[in-house]
Amino acid sequence: MKNIFSIKNQSGFLEACLETFRFQYENVPIYRRFVELLNINPTEVRSLEQIPFLPIEAFKKHQIIDKNFSPKHYFQSSGTTNIQTKSRHFVADFQLYEESIERSFRHFIGNPEDFIFVGLLPNYSENPHSSLIYMVDFLMKKSGRKENGYFLYNHQELFNLLQSIDNQKVILFGVSFALLDFLDFLNLSQKKISFSENLTVIETGGMKGRKEEMTKDELLDSLKSGFQTERIFSEYSMTELLSQAYSLGGNIYETPNWMRILVRSLEDPMAYMPPGKNGAISIIDLANRHSCAFIATQDLGILHENSAGLHPKFSVAGRIDHSDIRGCSLLVS
Repeated sequence: MKNIFSIKNQSGFLEACLETFRFQYENVPIYRRFVELLNINPTEVRSLEQIPFLPIEAFKKHQIIDKNFSPKHYFQSSGTTNIQTKSRHFVADFQLYEESIERSFRHFIGNPEDFIFVGLLPNYSENPHSSLIYMVDFLMKKSGRKENGYFLYNHQELFNLLQSIDNQKVILFGVSFALLDFLDFLNLSQKKISFSENLTVIETGGMKGRKEEMTKDELLDSLKSGFQTERIFSEYSMTELLSQAYSLGGNIYETPNWMRILVRSLEDPMAYMPPGKNGAISIIDLANRHSCAFIATQDLGILHENSAGLHPKFSVAGRIDHSDIRGCSLLVS
């Protein structure tokens, strides 16, 4: 196995992808069955575009895991109802997940030790199967600050904390609707806002079924105005992934070197769209070593023009029609 965190160039990424594809064909029974149903000969796959991407719905119906492991731990997606089938992502190697979390955060945001972390999220004990909360909890542990904590149910306490912190960097993680709820609390209680200039807000998506829908640009503008900062960042991941992409503003995301976004045609899942053209997002996440690294999501997206290198920039444009409502907004249901 090539060390995915040492990938430096396109050829190294392709080499790691092809090795991972062949490894998962041999060791992940559900993925092997999927490849065989497509009548694809693994020895003939030599490019990213030839690799078959497993539909994300498979995580709802099957245990997708390396046959050499029988893990008991898993992440589980949210659902709109108690009877809705939820995705489960079984995790064989938490050390790999944590290294992916830490390396991405250090690359895009900074050193976890430099920040206080607060969350408009449930705490870990309330949602032990949430990959998002596991990530935030891990960063809190790396930070080690006494002020770290979760404030989903206590807006007043969060307000007091943010007002009291001077000359310290603060990361506020929150699902979109919870961040807007906090701003509504401030407006209704006529709280005077004077947040630290060292505050960074990272929204993680999540609006479906909880608030009136708005575009990503409208959401970002509302958060900038409410928190009085330009430092409104976004994180893009999901239950079925062990890596994260980050946007440092403007709904323009980048991936770490071991992750890649492709945009496929809505008519032909094996055809890919050029930059500037809308399509469905397919994700390569090499941290998914022991499940499936090649996933066809139900998200819509677009690659940006002139994007090159290991991690071309992309934007998320919504969801494919008739796909299930999913995501972080339902963590607190």
